[in-house]
Amino acid sequence: MENKKHFRIAVIPGDGIGKEVVNEGLRVVEHLADTSNKFSFESDYFPWGCQYYLDHGRMMAENGLEEIKNHDAIYFGAVGYPTVPDHISLWGLRIAICQGFDQWANIRPVEFLPGIQSKLNHPNKEDLNWILVRENTEGEYSGIGGRNFTGRGNRKEVAVQSSIFTEEGCERVIRHAFQLALKRKRKKVTSVTKSNAQQYGMVLWDEVFERVSKEYPEVETDQWLVDAMAAQFVLHPEELEVVVASNLLADILSDLGSALAGSLGIAASANLNPEGRFPSMFESVHGSAPDIAGKGIANPIGTIGSAALMLEHLGLPDEAKMINEAIRATTEDGVVTADIGGENTTKEVTDSIISHLSKMYTNV
Repeated sequence: MENKKHFRIAVIPGDGIGKEVVNEGLRVVEHLADTSNKFSFESDYFPWGCQYYLDHGRMMAENGLEEIKNHDAIYFGAVGYPTVPDHISLWGLRIAICQGFDQWANIRPVEFLPGIQSKLNHPNKEDLNWILVRENTEGEYSGIGGRNFTGRGNRKEVAVQSSIFTEEGCERVIRHAFQLALKRKRKKVTSVTKSNAQQYGMVLWDEVFERVSKEYPEVETDQWLVDAMAAQFVLHPEELEVVVASNLLADILSDLGSALAGSLGIAASANLNPEGRFPSMFESVHGSAPDIAGKGIANPIGTIGSAALMLEHLGLPDEAKMINEAIRATTEDGVVTADIGGENTTKEVTDSIISHLSKMYTNV
């Protein structure tokens, strides 16, 4: 077939259920590649994660970024295990990749899937969907600070953790949110800060938001403090379209949105380097869940949805849309895992998604 695209994917399954759900996502992508004949891909596996840390004293290879920088995308499982402190596992792998490859826009859709009992009491739940746009490389997760004064004696240590807000960093992620809003039926961007208490960095964010918004007169805007926005998520989610916030605030709000929709297990995300200077990384929002690893009951939907985001980023929007439609058809059929009230295994959910994809091609 002419112009058939070929992609190299760096696969980092990570820890716990990461290995299981990533393999299910790759099964879906492989099925689409074989059926559509529009693209092909090859996967290079990298065994980085907590076991790698226990064996080598680091979460990834010393030249890890160099090893994966020429791949077309990164497909990431999950990271974390009880024997390794969380700040080591997070900073040693996921944040190292996000910052090292300047993946400054983290996109986290919130969607209420049919057939799933959500935690939200709302008359039109299945019409709700919004996107969290998270600044992904600076802000509260800049990693600036330190611990000192241990020599003063017991319980006198001091820890300093600084947030870094640059005008460039604020502007590019806010502008990205406006560009996403232009593609939606309702064109609206909501900015979330805590600028009444964070009087420097987040006031800068507010000022940049106000300046950039003037370039998009067709886009409706509003600005909220994060505590009030948490209530808005529950009380008036129909007012949400594109929500843009700092690294920490969007991280928390996206988990709230996913929980309201039923489970973190259904939440997808994309860590984007929009300029394409480095590969972007795609991962589900949930953690490694070591307590259920190996039992075959992990929810693969978030990771499969992340594969859809990956295909869209790689220039295959039709295939991405088909995956999302197959996910919705599967949940509507009641084929779901235990975390959202079902009895199906990880493999059975994926099999159902693949079956619905096959039907779509049959009906074309």
